[in-house]
Amino acid sequence: MPIAFNRVYLESAGYFMPGEPVSNDAMDSYIAPLNRMSSRIKSRILAENGIKHRYYAIDAEGATVFTNAQLAAHAIRDCLRRNDSDLSAVSLLTSGSSGGDALMPGFANMIQGELAAQPMETLSVHGICAAGVSAIQAAAQGVEMGGHASALAVASELPSRLFKRSRFAARGYDADFDAHFLRWMLSDGAGALLLGNTGRALPGASSGVRLKLKWVHQRSFSGDYPVCMQLGLSADRQKGHLDYPSWNEAEADGALSLRQDIRLLPHLFDIGIHEYAKLVRDGWLDPDQVDHFLCHYSSEKFIPVVEDLMEKAGLVIPRERWFSNLAWRGNTGAASILIMLAEFLETREVKPGEQIFCYIPESGRFMAAYMLLEAEAVHAPLAVAGKAATPAVPRDDAQSGDAEAIAPPHDPDMAPQGLGQLLTELAAIWHDYRSRVWRTPVVRRLRNRQFQTADYLNWMENWIPQVREGSKWMREGAASLSEQYAPLAALIDMHAGEEQNDFQILFQDYRNAGGTVDSIDALRRNPGGEALNAYLHSLAATRDPIGLLGAIYIIEGTGQRIVPALLPLLKASLSLPPDAFRFLEYHGHNDEHHLARWLSAVELALDCDEDGRAEQRIVDTARRTAALYLMQFHHVMEGDTA
Repeated sequence: MPIAFNRVYLESAGYFMPGEPVSNDAMDSYIAPLNRMSSRIKSRILAENGIKHRYYAIDAEGATVFTNAQLAAHAIRDCLRRNDSDLSAVSLLTSGSSGGDALMPGFANMIQGELAAQPMETLSVHGICAAGVSAIQAAAQGVEMGGHASALAVASELPSRLFKRSRFAARGYDADFDAHFLRWMLSDGAGALLLGNTGRALPGASSGVRLKLKWVHQRSFSGDYPVCMQLGLSADRQKGHLDYPSWNEAEADGALSLRQDIRLLPHLFDIGIHEYAKLVRDGWLDPDQVDHFLCHYSSEKFIPVVEDLMEKAGLVIPRERWFSNLAWRGNTGAASILIMLAEFLETREVKPGEQIFCYIPESGRFMAAYMLLEAEAVHAPLAVAGKAATPAVPRDDAQSGDAEAIAPPHDPDMAPQGLGQLLTELAAIWHDYRSRVWRTPVVRRLRNRQFQTADYLNWMENWIPQVREGSKWMREGAASLSEQYAPLAALIDMHAGEEQNDFQILFQDYRNAGGTVDSIDALRRNPGGEALNAYLHSLAATRDPIGLLGAIYIIEGTGQRIVPALLPLLKASLSLPPDAFRFLEYHGHNDEHHLARWLSAVELALDCDEDGRAEQRIVDTARRTAALYLMQFHHVMEGDTA
């Protein structure tokens, strides 16, 4: 649930970009391509990210011109100057950054020292893009609780020091793609916000209004996903920089290279839009009422990704309401949303009643952060201290129905009318199931790069006999349907026919990977697989087992959403030929079509439903299937806590 605020106002915003803007051509003077591969990567990345200029706090020789603390201090001074505010009135300073100038002490303390500020409370948040939002939230909570009348939140980044040529020299300028990628993405800069409880008018174009912070929401999915963006770990993430005999050896091994695993990035926006849909569903946000959308994305390549996911969720914010300064400021990590908000308020007029919605995904180990601000007329009465803020009343119209129709394992664009409530309940079951699967021992071992060929063979030995049963229980279920469900029975029979030989593909993959069991009949399901198989066959034998559609939702959803995420990890961990992964490749590509067919099956089932219980039976079966499928994942490595 978001942290709601009743009497916190954004009274001023400022930013600082070091030096002159650096064009794409001029980048070579600061972080010249290291080798032929680097040049190709540069051309590719710059063509996709849409960045035309960025700023560096280093000079062409790699010398530091501004420290990170100095960047932050300049942004704070700019923020205070814009509203004629005095630093002496501030009693709380919070900072967010991926790293200050020193490992110790805290970054906020170093900024306070740079400002020669009076004694005050400080808080340093260490993270990546969402760290700036964490700093804002902490400052706002201090004001909301009455501990501080005025608080500063600042975020500052100086990644260019990591990209200069001298840092790559220890490796002979030989760096992998993940280490090259971010050199062409990131920029230096700082942003600062002044929060208070007085409701002072905004400076500049929006004078005459005050800006109220309505709520902040953050959610981390770090327990579900492997590290995506990191600094300080070896390329295989098995060794920290302090585990080396010396930092020279850590540098030479690439442990001090900033890396991004771009193969994981699509999942970041998937979880982010799902959280956004929940905010709408729970009444915290109405997309129709959002006048200005400030979305932090690292590359313009992700604009259509965000748009498409919003459209599929039925929660579109039109592009004309979007604001981004990525093209001319670059990606400044934790500082991005503060710089963006400050520049937005500097250049755009905000009118009373307008809402500003901010979305900040973080790729480090996957977080999503959101903020909502609303403009008020200065003469409007201030909120009564202590009165709890509440979410807006959810809308009772077609748009609200679309908001509740999102379900991760299928394309909501293809959902028939009238399935909103069903798909919302299934989506909740799915996300809990997916999160738990990502924390099972087998997936944790994959994520930690500890997975071995023997583990893969063991998994398939459990899994092959389970896949073999799929078409059997589907056909049994179709045979148990009464005459009124004849069209549904025909559709299920067709689906079962398409999948009846899939287990043979998986068995051949097993043999290609080195599996020694030469007869499928000799393989046995693990206890989780046995329980799932018994449950599905038992249910299929009952009259009109409509609930089986809930089982298919989980099983096919696993093939569409979980399998494609595991496949790159498997390939990275195992030295096996491509023909050892054919089954996983096939289902990753085809289960999306299967799930579209699932939607048609559900529509047929509901059209024929006479007692009105079909939806609940589908939901109940999905919940039980998810629990049993999860048990099957757990038993792949029973007792393993790696």
